[in-house]
Amino acid sequence: MLESISVSLESLNLITLSPMLIAIVGALLILVIDLFKENLDKTLYVMLTMLILFVDIGATYSLNINERGFFDLMLVDGISVVSQLIILIASLFFIPLALTASSKRFHEYSYPEYFALFLFMVAGFQFMVSTDNLILIFVGLETASLSLYTLIAMHNTKGAHEAAVKYFTMGALAAGFFLMGSAAIYALTGSVELYEVAKILQSQGADSTAFMLPVLGGVVLMLVAVGFKVSLFPFHMWTPDVYEGSSAPMAGYMSIVPKLAMVTVAMRIFGIYINLDIEAVSYLIIIIAVITMTLSNMMALVQKDVKRMLAYSSISHAGFIMAALALGTTKANSSIFLYYAMFMVTNLGAFAMLWISQHKKKSFDERYDHPFEKFSGMISISPMAAVVMGIFMLSLAGVPPFSLFWGKLYLISSVVDFAVATAETKYMILAIVMVLNSAIAAYYYLKLIVYMFLRAPSTSETVVYANQSRPLNVVIGILVVITITSIFYVQPLLEFISYLVSSSGY
Repeated sequence: MLESISVSLESLNLITLSPMLIAIVGALLILVIDLFKENLDKTLYVMLTMLILFVDIGATYSLNINERGFFDLMLVDGISVVSQLIILIASLFFIPLALTASSKRFHEYSYPEYFALFLFMVAGFQFMVSTDNLILIFVGLETASLSLYTLIAMHNTKGAHEAAVKYFTMGALAAGFFLMGSAAIYALTGSVELYEVAKILQSQGADSTAFMLPVLGGVVLMLVAVGFKVSLFPFHMWTPDVYEGSSAPMAGYMSIVPKLAMVTVAMRIFGIYINLDIEAVSYLIIIIAVITMTLSNMMALVQKDVKRMLAYSSISHAGFIMAALALGTTKANSSIFLYYAMFMVTNLGAFAMLWISQHKKKSFDERYDHPFEKFSGMISISPMAAVVMGIFMLSLAGVPPFSLFWGKLYLISSVVDFAVATAETKYMILAIVMVLNSAIAAYYYLKLIVYMFLRAPSTSETVVYANQSRPLNVVIGILVVITITSIFYVQPLLEFISYLVSSSGY
């Protein structure tokens, strides 16, 4: 006779699922409301989505660290908590921008399905960062990706449809490589649980060439999957086109949240090999990171469109992140989350500022929506908008005392500390390369400032900076204040992040 298996709710520890369930239930609630009462004002759905995100943040913050739940599939550690908080806060800044959109140009915000898909996407990203089970990571990845493809396409322009198709194609390739990498890991270790994989690899030892060569093959497959999602060389070519076709706020959101979720997954997967002192993995990540940040900076220098310039800029920032990830130290991992927290504020603000300019015809350039010439003389047309955009550019360039300066400083210092601790010259060279790339990046950020402050307004068309509704002003105002006042909160924020990361064991 088969023995019955009893499972108690207490043993499942369902509280570990609460953040994701809040987002999923919220999405279903929006669909049910629309089912019973159609054509409600979008303000209701915006407020409801923000309320759900607020509750989700509270549930995430209240989780106990280092607990497992739901048959040990869910992992609540410091990395899970801090990454979820950044994802939710970025979402909370993004969603009020729907109130600023006109119904004709940005009609996607008029559909309740948009907000439901957005919450499903957030839940998918939360699943990705809250588990070390490769199958559940894949489920979260696909849930988030399929929702995001649809959100991009709902903008319903030719560029948006093209962007959605390109992103879907690249996402499908990334999913395929992730599955092949997971299959390779499972074939060699007999487990899809990363903590079990780590134990098996440690017991086998890194000295067995016959065993380690197939393992490294799985690493390469996983690195390709991460490369597609995070926009690493040579898998980055889709990024500028997809950002250009998407609405400006969505492009800013895509530059942060999906990448953060995948970087967190990469931190868990590659951290196993880095902790086992398999140097080939670290070297491979560093090489790709250096090429990524250098090549993307070179491409950003020659861009004629501000949105495409910011797209290549985000690729460069991804290279910075991966360089720190290759170290595998607590300080390096903490610097990654601090960097993303600072980058979130600055980049969301920069992309949101692209939304304030309106012109019906592409008088400045037949190809681009946001050419540099469009911002010529912005200081005389809209002084406040020019100053705010200038602050965001200075922050992206890493100029003190703005927010991203502290992220870059701590990230580079983690590389320098690692170089000193290991007495390895190559890591000091890596730090120098990162500094040089920061200097190169400053040029194209300052290029926009030159256009705004030192050039005369274009005579071909007067740009109307009219999309400045109260919600947009509030969101951008908050982002500017956070960017300027970072010197006052960066230390406690860093201590909070370091505490969570150090308690994770990764």
